[in-house]
Amino acid sequence: MRTRAMQALDAKSVPYELLEFEAETFTAVEAAERLRLPPAQIFKTLVVRADDDKIILACVPADHELNLRALARAAGVKRVEMVDVGDLMRLVGYVKGAVSPVGTRRTYPTYIDRSALEHSKISVSAGGRGLQLWIDPRELIRATNALVEPIT
Repeated sequence: MRTRAMQALDAKSVPYELLEFEAETFTAVEAAERLRLPPAQIFKTLVVRADDDKIILACVPADHELNLRALARAAGVKRVEMVDVGDLMRLVGYVKGAVSPVGTRRTYPTYIDRSALEHSKISVSAGGRGLQLWIDPRELIRATNALVEPIT
């Protein structure tokens, strides 16, 4: 089965490798453990709402927390807050534990923590629980038109 994220990358001829694992807790930390990868190379995609009601995607390493103030500053808004888990499917078309920065229902501004550029490859969700994309962060940035900022 090809997820929307894989289809979107294939349509743009972006190279990636699919990694699979048995997911139970649906967290980036679990993905790192199961795939035996450093948490700094597993990026979780978080969905936030800005004070102007815009939706923003933020990709940060599994071993770090999103700094909401830093993201708001980078996005040029006063504040941002995490969206309710129950709204994920409606907003981005993915469920908790499977939110990918690629292939969302609509195109949203995407911010990737600058630490991604310290690695030749990082992993982000492929759009299904237990499915991860192993991808060059520069290719991911290009595919999502992401901005690279210090957001942890």
